[in-house]
Amino acid sequence: MRYPWFRLAIFIVGCLFPAWWLYEAAMGLLGPDPGKILVDRLGLGALVFLLVTLCMTPLQRLTGWAGWVVVRRQLGLWCFAYIVLHMTAYMVFILGLDWAQLGVELRKRPYIIVGFVGFLGLLALAVTSNRYSQRRLGARWKKLHKLVYVILGLGLLHFLWIVRSDLQEWAVYASVAAALLIVRVPLIWRRVPRLVGGRGRAA
Repeated sequence: MRYPWFRLAIFIVGCLFPAWWLYEAAMGLLGPDPGKILVDRLGLGALVFLLVTLCMTPLQRLTGWAGWVVVRRQLGLWCFAYIVLHMTAYMVFILGLDWAQLGVELRKRPYIIVGFVGFLGLLALAVTSNRYSQRRLGARWKKLHKLVYVILGLGLLHFLWIVRSDLQEWAVYASVAAALLIVRVPLIWRRVPRLVGGRGRAA
């Protein structure tokens, strides 16, 4: 296994945040509605992991270090794990496992549908993230995994719909996402190695 310490560090970070948040909830440190705080933090954590995942290829291009790309799949799977935890926390703490209430929530809060569509996209990417799927799908694998940009847009829309009264935090994440998309524009992407003197392949 390449870069085991880097992989281990990412694993520890991925586990650390939910564990700490659960500790805070158990100690009564999350205020009067800890369930909602957990739901929000897990969702935001998934968005952060998605953005960090998309940073890996530009970082490899800039630095020439292959370790960034090696952990890209691991980071993507952590994004998926956080989304699963986000949805589980929502069902447990917000709905109280009352499935009948879900229909009411969908009518009142259509951003849930947007989030669920994003989850389905992440599920497709997670299921096909292994080397077997890469070999089996061939050239179609890269096309499928370009869904990540659609998923990012859905995630930001979901987040925007929730915090529409306070856009400052959302704007930060949207700006990072925009920068990551702009740098992938072919004309800009081809110039990156010349600007910093590095070499790399687009992915």
